[in-house]
Amino acid sequence: MGIAESTPDELPSDAEEQLRSGEQQLELSGRRLRRLPSAVCALSRLQKLYVSGTGLRELPEEIEELRELRILALDFNKLERLPDGLCRLPRLTRLYLGGNRLLALPPDFAQLQSLRCLWIEGNFLRRFPRPLLRLVALQSLQMGDNRLRALPAELPLMTGLRGLWLYGNRFEEFPPALLRMGRLHILDLDRNRLGGFPDLHPLRALRVFSYDHNPVTGPPRVADTVFLVGEGAVERMAERDEPIPRPPPRRPVRAFEDEEEEDLLIGGAGPRALGPARDNLRALEAPPGLGT
Repeated sequence: MGIAESTPDELPSDAEEQLRSGEQQLELSGRRLRRLPSAVCALSRLQKLYVSGTGLRELPEEIEELRELRILALDFNKLERLPDGLCRLPRLTRLYLGGNRLLALPPDFAQLQSLRCLWIEGNFLRRFPRPLLRLVALQSLQMGDNRLRALPAELPLMTGLRGLWLYGNRFEEFPPALLRMGRLHILDLDRNRLGGFPDLHPLRALRVFSYDHNPVTGPPRVADTVFLVGEGAVERMAERDEPIPRPPPRRPVRAFEDEEEEDLLIGGAGPRALGPARDNLRALEAPPGLGT
């Protein structure tokens, strides 16, 4: 059976049934859509919109009419640019843009002042998008599998950031700006080209540091409370006086449906924050809106 394809400007046949539940959520993932149906932008009360893996190539400027939108999943499509209208969604807290063809973000992206979670992994970013530096409420930033070589000195302006995923980029040296990110809880630098690390004790809030698949000969110096993932990590943690801590999830499974669960991932404490063993960490990379 092939994937259902809707006419360009109409809602899918099951849209009314989805909206009738009262949740103000629309799931379009997995359908064949070159562009978002214009009728979607007329759903002014919509709060959650999932359009993952549809082949989407463009978004209409009218998307700004979705003023109540909280969650927007656009990952695994063919987007090369974002319209300015997307930057005018005042209540948007979670935005998923992974697996597209983005080279940059529009300057007005900085207007998304409610944004707390941004996934933009698997794109073609060569430079850190400067509009992100003005998103002081952003807590979780997923930028893995891009083409970054450096981070801006102004990165510490992002005072709300708690989780930063930079795996699969092109860093050859540890970015100095990271040493001034004293509130980070999770830092993932897997699969880069790092040959060594500075003393990471200045990162006093750090809970998980992953540096696997880099050309290093051993782990960095960190506080004993940090869970390490990489060459020599198990041996280093075994030398500690305290028991080896279990890690919280390094990469979220999907869009969180409430803020409490997200806080547990990137900032909270307690047993619900603890995640699976090392061998299962890669299983946490399923995209939002698909499957899980």
